[in-house]
Amino acid sequence: MKLISWNVNGLRACREKGFEDFFLGVDADAVCLQETKLQAGQIELDTPGYSQYWNYAEKKGYSGTAVFSKTEPLSVTFGIGEERHDREGRVITAEYEGFRLVNVYTPNSQDGLKRLEYRMDWEESFRRYLMRLDETKPVVVCGDLNVAHREIDLKNPSTNHNNPGFTDEERGCFSRLLESGFTDSFRFLYPELEGAYSWWSYRMRARERGVGWRIDYFLVSDRLRDNISKAFICSEIYGSDHCPVGLELLW
Repeated sequence: MKLISWNVNGLRACREKGFEDFFLGVDADAVCLQETKLQAGQIELDTPGYSQYWNYAEKKGYSGTAVFSKTEPLSVTFGIGEERHDREGRVITAEYEGFRLVNVYTPNSQDGLKRLEYRMDWEESFRRYLMRLDETKPVVVCGDLNVAHREIDLKNPSTNHNNPGFTDEERGCFSRLLESGFTDSFRFLYPELEGAYSWWSYRMRARERGVGWRIDYFLVSDRLRDNISKAFICSEIYGSDHCPVGLELLW
């Protein structure tokens, strides 16, 4: 089973930069998008063979997630069941026969860490949500988690310490999530691989210079570790400040 995740940073803009060519060419079983920045009716995509599921933010032009699935899920839910967290279209959960696929766009702590307190509240609520799901069926979590977990996951860790996405608090929450029964699929296969990034600032030609962060992930329930066949980063694909990341599971 082949799964793809991509923060498109505005699907309408990404569409003008080759989104549909990538979508058709990658031939995934499911494609999960974050930061679609859409409301209902603002885009029509022809995705033959795929069912579409959208979660929109209340605020226009902000956040939002989508899932395109070849196999019709047994069920699809939106949000994590907590009203204060479910206004920004950040989570879609698709249930399949053998697992649940959770597509997430984690809140950014923002400049000056002005949203860090909310981020910490979100992190704990989201972790509890995943643990509840995991009690009855294995979970695959994908999306923009807005954190570089280890120093190896960004180019310049020392100068970015305590910047949004690389605070001790955010990294600690990610560690706690893994300790709660989840595996970072990419680091499971490539524990010490350097220079593997999924996001680059638009400033100062960061992508061309290889100055990036790995903040897009596929996590799996620990009991799915042996099912991991491939974990990959499509760094050659443009169209957003993020690139797609992928996971292949033996099923």
